[in-house]
Amino acid sequence: MSYELHPDMGLPVPGIRLASIAAGMRYTGRDDLCLLELTTTGQVAAVFTQNRFCAAPVVVARQHLALGSVRYLLINAGNANAGTGAAGEQAARDSCALVAEQVGCAPEAVLPFSTGVIGEDLSLAPIQAALPGLFAELAADAWASAAASIMTTDTRPKLCSCTLTLAGQTVTVTGMAKGSGMIHPNMATMLAFIATDAQIAGPVLQQMLHTATARSFNAISVDGDTSTNDACVLLASGASGVEIQPGTPAATQLQAAIYAVSRHLAQAIVQDGEGATKCVTIRVEQAATEQEARLVAETIAGSPLVKTALFASDPNWGRILAAVGRAPIPRLDIQALRIWLNEVCIVSGGGRDPNYTEAAGQQVLCQDEFTIRVALQQGEAATELLTCDLSYDYVRINADYRS
Repeated sequence: MSYELHPDMGLPVPGIRLASIAAGMRYTGRDDLCLLELTTTGQVAAVFTQNRFCAAPVVVARQHLALGSVRYLLINAGNANAGTGAAGEQAARDSCALVAEQVGCAPEAVLPFSTGVIGEDLSLAPIQAALPGLFAELAADAWASAAASIMTTDTRPKLCSCTLTLAGQTVTVTGMAKGSGMIHPNMATMLAFIATDAQIAGPVLQQMLHTATARSFNAISVDGDTSTNDACVLLASGASGVEIQPGTPAATQLQAAIYAVSRHLAQAIVQDGEGATKCVTIRVEQAATEQEARLVAETIAGSPLVKTALFASDPNWGRILAAVGRAPIPRLDIQALRIWLNEVCIVSGGGRDPNYTEAAGQQVLCQDEFTIRVALQQGEAATELLTCDLSYDYVRINADYRS
């Protein structure tokens, strides 16, 4: 391994400063507004929700990002500013202008991000009142408080860092994320912000982000809902002076570190899924194509019957078999496929494996983490997806969300 992973830590990244404050956006007694500052030499890449009813801050962030020269990220928790029409977009732009006024930069140098309740107007007064305090508190070592400030239904902050040596110097990658419900591939109700002090050109940084998210944030599912507000941002401050050229060993090593941080944060989101008690890896292999493998994995992960059986630790293997059978792929050889819970084979030859016992299946499902593995016997493609169970608490949390 060419990097050292520091789970649940937010190591400072030279060229990046953060601050958070209790602005009263929705919550009382906790920080709910965050500001991130990037050095003038930095580059920014981002991916956003594919929900066509995307939130106002997503619209504005995309437009500002396309213009380049991003210096600040403004993140509020509690109000999604989604489903708010033209007024919501204007509020997002005005929030950027408020940040810009503090430092004399262009409003387009600010990217806005929001998470919380959909359909409520965003008030600018708390943001305006809080900004002087946010700028006064900017610090390199504020990742932990920033991660806590962006939570909504999360039960804990999500942080991770990596360090690696490139060109004889230490390079750092640190990330934070929020997300617990409304989580599904193609981004989810999540926000993630990852930073490194490596020096990377914008197009290369964007490709690194796409590569990392494909197998991390886009390979998780809690409840099958894709949010209006998702975003994942990758920042490169360049403060280390270590220049990354595409196709070099240094680029490969940094890509691995960025993926490791992304993967840890994505797994933390699933582990903290609303009401979740289990974190489950679904691996589909021997598929004709990676896309077909993904469709099978997503069908299993999105099945309420499978997810409630997981919560009950009930080895009701018929539910998994039924989910595989209705996956939208063009062909499926029922006689050839096999399914396992960890190393326990539960399905072969078109039905229950002759050596399978209910006790062995239940022993696996009683664990907090395990793997459902499906071999389609149709090719060499494979994929993995992380999901969780569906519990009583998921219903309670979402039924009470606006109460």
